[in-house]
Amino acid sequence: MNTVEVSTVVYLPPEEVFDFLVDFPRYADYSKHLRGVDQTGDGGPGTKYALRFAWWKVTYTAHTEVTDVDPPNTLSWRVTRDLAAHGDWQVEAVPEAAPPDRETASRVTLTVVFDPDSASAGILDLPRFVSLDWVLDRVSGLIRAEGERVVERIVADLEGERRPVDVSVAVDG
Repeated sequence: MNTVEVSTVVYLPPEEVFDFLVDFPRYADYSKHLRGVDQTGDGGPGTKYALRFAWWKVTYTAHTEVTDVDPPNTLSWRVTRDLAAHGDWQVEAVPEAAPPDRETASRVTLTVVFDPDSASAGILDLPRFVSLDWVLDRVSGLIRAEGERVVERIVADLEGERRPVDVSVAVDG
């Protein structure tokens, strides 16, 4: 299993950050490659999402399901088709990280655990002579850059202004 963890600090209390994270269909507004999100359910356990991605000549719909919600700290999910993957959003209060002009801060961490060898055959409709390995090799750097860009945009919306955001990305596997 491989793990990717992305973390940053937002200058708001955990409750406000968590409410924002639960509004998952809004994520399409921040991502260059996420074309849309369809939601079935109220955002709690059992809610299903279809995330439609597009990059180069590749399109893919990821099917996920919320498995646990513990406001304002944890939102857990799993991928339900094509790939063995799960993860969660964690929000924790870190008031000591707030700058002098802010009252509080929260650390937001997205952890994704996945088995790259579990990808279903035919998961992507690829052009002739293009292998899944070639696509995965190109996409790994793209995912990191896109993750950082999305986090910066979300933080700007949450806090009401753009600022440099320190995004920590750890990859294991």
